[in-house]
Amino acid sequence: MSGHSKFANIKHKKEKNDAAKGKIFTKLGRELAVAVKEGGGPDPNNNSRLRDVIAKAKSNNMPNDTIERNIKKAAGEGSGDNYEHITYEGYGPNGTAIIVKTLTDNKNRTASNVKNAFTKGSGNVGTPGCVSFMFDEKGQILVDKEECSMEADELMMLALDAGAEDFVENDDSFEILTAPEDFSAVRLKLEEEGIVMADAEVTMIPQTYVELTSEEDIKNIQKTLDLLDEDDDVQDVYHNWDE
Repeated sequence: MSGHSKFANIKHKKEKNDAAKGKIFTKLGRELAVAVKEGGGPDPNNNSRLRDVIAKAKSNNMPNDTIERNIKKAAGEGSGDNYEHITYEGYGPNGTAIIVKTLTDNKNRTASNVKNAFTKGSGNVGTPGCVSFMFDEKGQILVDKEECSMEADELMMLALDAGAEDFVENDDSFEILTAPEDFSAVRLKLEEEGIVMADAEVTMIPQTYVELTSEEDIKNIQKTLDLLDEDDDVQDVYHNWDE
């Protein structure tokens, strides 16, 4: 597991330029809106789903007033678009598995864009379920060692007592894994204890990874991932490419 920590990617993501940050905020705004509508209203104290998205937004440096504005807008009468969750699964170069989670108000546009991203990277969209069995859905919390004053053993006991399944110490971070249904409770407990989280979300973790050695394959999968990343309808992309 330690060889596949997302931590380096997270740090890189945080340092993206303002244009990319604006895109991340747009996507988070959609997630906040959906969490308000589907999770039970605009009060995070009574809406654990909204609480989790707020934490994710804060870990991406979204300003508090922007978060509140999105929540108020979503809570307004007859406001906002109706977004639909659609998941696409497919294959990149050399049999790499890719899962794309979207929130869209236009299914045709999203399907076309996702298909285009796969095609341009010499991959193809498959049928639902064609690759998801290669991943485990887990709550994943990453803590920067430099930001954590707690000893590893102490943090591990705190996480496990709160309901975590696993605790992994990497070179520069601690990784806490939970069952999806226990994620909110574990994240909240860490928050109450003042633990600064670099990232916290329910994610899809590959059971095995695929190494790409051909420069052409690497260029192609990068093309697909970049196109998906640029699409406002795409919320999350999971893959088993060993970067």
